[in-house]
Amino acid sequence: MEVSKHATFAAIFDMDGTLIDNTPFHFKAWQQLFKKRGLPELNRDTYLTGISGVPIINTLKKYFGKDLGEADLKALAKEKQQLYEEAFKPFLRPINGLETFLNSLKKAGVGIALATSSNMDDVDFIFGTIAIKKYFDAIITGAMVSQPKPSPQIFLKAAEQLGARPEKCVVFEDSLSGLAAGNNAGMKVVGITTAHPAQKITNLANLVINDYADITPQKLAALFD
Repeated sequence: MEVSKHATFAAIFDMDGTLIDNTPFHFKAWQQLFKKRGLPELNRDTYLTGISGVPIINTLKKYFGKDLGEADLKALAKEKQQLYEEAFKPFLRPINGLETFLNSLKKAGVGIALATSSNMDDVDFIFGTIAIKKYFDAIITGAMVSQPKPSPQIFLKAAEQLGARPEKCVVFEDSLSGLAAGNNAGMKVVGITTAHPAQKITNLANLVINDYADITPQKLAALFD
């Protein structure tokens, strides 16, 4: 998919904590899994700095045993996903203003990609509940890259699929690793305050937002002036 000649930039979105405010539910599911497996209690700071934005398999190997076999890893991942989905599904909705904003980007000819460390099952869970898949021209998951955020690899792959140069892309992110990845990719970065307060992410972002209610394609284009 080539970026429209009428658009001056392309937009790349993280998913968890960026399209939907599900960070507290992922945290709770990890806490439950740690407890069920007899691990020390997982605190919020450890989750936000070391787990949020990281592929689930990486986290399982780090905390549950790096020598776990593939079957055990898959079983743990499935268990964690079920805990998360059961808790979050009644509350699953897009972040305020998202659908209107995505529609305005699409009308402006902006190429839009999803670049998430989550797997396709998680993407299908989200997109199967809120009808926003139609806005995305490309979907990149953690399984499609070899290096997790803060490596820029996933964002560079998204830019490539959009036919956009990295310096003409803007990344939307909530996690510290994701914000760093956007910067490492040489892209403009918009930080959303679902996981961290504005003051903690200001130095990692060109623009900080609480939701999508007041952001427009014109405001994004101004980042590239």
